[in-house]
Amino acid sequence: MTKSSKHKEILFVADMVRGQLPGAGGAENNDDVLLMHLAGQEDLHVSFEHCSQLTQETLDKADFVIVGNFVSLSDSMKASIQKKPFLIYEHDHKYLRTRDPSPFKDFVAPRNQIINEEFYQNASAVVVLSEVCREVIQKNLRIDEVHSIGTSLWSDEQLDFLGSLSENEKINETAIIDSSNSIKGRAEAIKHCATSGIEYTLIQTKAREEFWQELSLYKRLVFMPQVLETFSRLCAEAKMVGCKLVTKPRLLGFASESSWTLSGKDLVEETRARVHKALQLFDALVREEKPEVNTGDGEITVILNAYRRPDILEEQIEAIRNQSVKVKDIWVWINRSEATFSEEWLAELGVKYFQSNFNWKFYGRFAAAMLADTEFVAMFDDDTIPGKEWLSNCVQTMNETPGILGGVGCILPGERYTGHHRVGWSNPNEETTEVDLVGHAWFFKSEWLKYLWMEKPYTWENGEDIQFSYTAQKYGGIKTYVAPHPKDKPELYSSLKGMEYGVDEVATSRARNHDVFYAQRDACVRNAIKNGWKIVKER
Repeated sequence: MTKSSKHKEILFVADMVRGQLPGAGGAENNDDVLLMHLAGQEDLHVSFEHCSQLTQETLDKADFVIVGNFVSLSDSMKASIQKKPFLIYEHDHKYLRTRDPSPFKDFVAPRNQIINEEFYQNASAVVVLSEVCREVIQKNLRIDEVHSIGTSLWSDEQLDFLGSLSENEKINETAIIDSSNSIKGRAEAIKHCATSGIEYTLIQTKAREEFWQELSLYKRLVFMPQVLETFSRLCAEAKMVGCKLVTKPRLLGFASESSWTLSGKDLVEETRARVHKALQLFDALVREEKPEVNTGDGEITVILNAYRRPDILEEQIEAIRNQSVKVKDIWVWINRSEATFSEEWLAELGVKYFQSNFNWKFYGRFAAAMLADTEFVAMFDDDTIPGKEWLSNCVQTMNETPGILGGVGCILPGERYTGHHRVGWSNPNEETTEVDLVGHAWFFKSEWLKYLWMEKPYTWENGEDIQFSYTAQKYGGIKTYVAPHPKDKPELYSSLKGMEYGVDEVATSRARNHDVFYAQRDACVRNAIKNGWKIVKER
């Protein structure tokens, strides 16, 4: 590529590049796709250097540095890189001495096992391959700028070829990868087959296309990883060519993604979309721009909660449909109530709905949300009418500060709910504000819902907002924030009529219920703190 004054100099450093070893690993194949993509950008000039050969002279020429695997990178070069804008493209847990978090409870290592902490903390961004690895690195390093791309990287041509193999006739039964690398679990896979009486064939990881072709002829692959695989390119390729997996999902980053449920051409096309989105993220990061979260049509499911305010539901739905960010679906969860929500009327509203003959109170809608197949879920209390830019506000905030977002946040005074400080539409905040919990309106990644159900709630009668923020922090390292509610921009607000609709006679928190309502919430807070919740005041 001919250089000009307009080029930004991008230096990619890694231990190895594809082609240096037979059967290059996942990291090198990932890096190869990224390098080819960046090299094709007219405003970028991309060069590669081995970590062990990096010099200060080479580094000085770079405007931005991408660091891949860096085991052979000297401490002095790490220090020099930190003086420049750089990102770490994380492949195998190089923040741990063991490079494997799986032996530790909840994947959280003792502090004496953490290495390279300052290097990660000073990076402009850390990019990881899967949601579980984002959670693990955040819990171990306590850093915020971690982006999960939810995939390994393949070129369009590679994905086309994998898709073409998906319908091959399966003429062989069971394959095991014949790898001498102990972490790939060949011995454990053989033992599993022997114990289960399964006949198997050991296959070699030869040239990629030849290997994929051979793998596509098998009905199943037995793969028993011995460490937490940051994604597992092998398993994704096996599923793309129509091969079933016998494996350990807990040790696969791939299994933490919604694409894990797909196979064949469906997985190929989902992966293609994720790869394209990932490359757009890298484009933004190397240009030092804020990456955009493209919600597009079909990225958000909205869930409304209907109980005793049928007169407000139509207004809510209209407000959702008038959002500047369009949504895929609007669902309505209807608890058993004296109010009437007729099927004919709901059909006219054009929504999907759950009509229950039992009052599941606050948790029912969160159970329904587990069915959402969109990246994001937006949820609203039945007294909440959002401004037309609320969802756009959430998307932008999620882009800059990933976490559970809400319309009203509470900063707790200690081991009780009573006496909390409120932030949001009722007490406007100019900037994104970290809080302990949020309510009235939520916006979060659908993948995070699993955390809510990892512990039985202290009570089913109250405190779903407390439980969600508590368990998301405990199990996923996810913080909770209130998106900005600037005083002069009501269109960004989560609720425009909270002081009108939220204080009527059917409100759960109405004055005559205060003794019971707040006593329950105080107890929920105490239970969460007792079991590991770290509130803002204590942090």
